[in-house]
This record gives sequence, structure tokens and C-alpha cells, in this order.
Amino acid sequence: MPSHINNDQSFRDAINQLKPDQQRELAGKFIASVAHLSSDPRISRAIKATSDTSLSAQEIEDVYKAVKAFATQTYTACGQDADWGAQAEHFVASAAAAALSSEDDQSAKAAWKTAMQARMAKNCEMILKDEGGVANEAENQYKLTEEFLA
Repeated sequence: MPSHINNDQSFRDAINQLKPDQQRELAGKFIASVAHLSSDPRISRAIKATSDTSLSAQEIEDVYKAVKAFATQTYTACGQDADWGAQAEHFVASAAAAALSSEDDQSAKAAWKTAMQARMAKNCEMILKDEGGVANEAENQYKLTEEFLA
């Protein structure tokens, strides 16, 4: 696994080497990074579920169904009149659902899909605040992954 992750290719290579439960745990860190964009308790439950090894498959499925329903509920159309705060919350919920999904063996891609949804949430936040920072969410995810692998 790469010791320094500085682009999406090395990022994806690193996370593809992880087992599904490790991907889920790392995905939880990506969600936590954007969790401030949602005050819904289902998001915090999802973050906890990503690293709680005592949960049964049924309990994880229940949390998944709750955040998937929340993602559907918060879906808004992007466009000129978009509510960027609501859109950000939708992507946080979608990130949580991606982290906990086990459908069609998607758990093997949980960290990547979660990362992409978290980046979308962060982009919505930047649009909402009319700002753009030097350090972006991708770089933050690279750092989180390096720390996780260490």
C-alpha cells in the first residue's frame, strides 16, 4: 500500500486493498468529516455503526435502511434555485448509506463511494458559503486514509 497518498489513483489503490469491514470503518471517518452538515441523529448512528464490531448484520442493515430513507427524503434537484444546505445534507446521508450498504457486494467499494458522496457534500457547503479553501475534501480523505493505514 502506498505510504503517501496524493492523488485519487493512489487513494483508490490503497482502499481497494482493505477488507469490507476495514472499508466500512474508514468510510465512517469520511462521513464524520462532513457530519457537521447534518443534525439528523441517523447520521451519528451510521458513523457509530461503521466501527462498532458488536453490531449484528441485521443491526447494520437497520441503520443502513434508516440512512437510505433519509437520503431519499433529502433528495433535492441541483440547479439555480437549489437549497445547497439541504443538498449537502442529502450527500451526507448518501455517504452514510454507501458506507453501510451490503447490496450486490457493494461493501467492497464502500470507502470509495462514501468518499465521493462526502466530497459532493463538501462542494455543496462551499457553494452555500460562497468560499473555496486551499485544502479540499479529497486531500483530507488522503490524510485520513494514511492515518488509518498507519
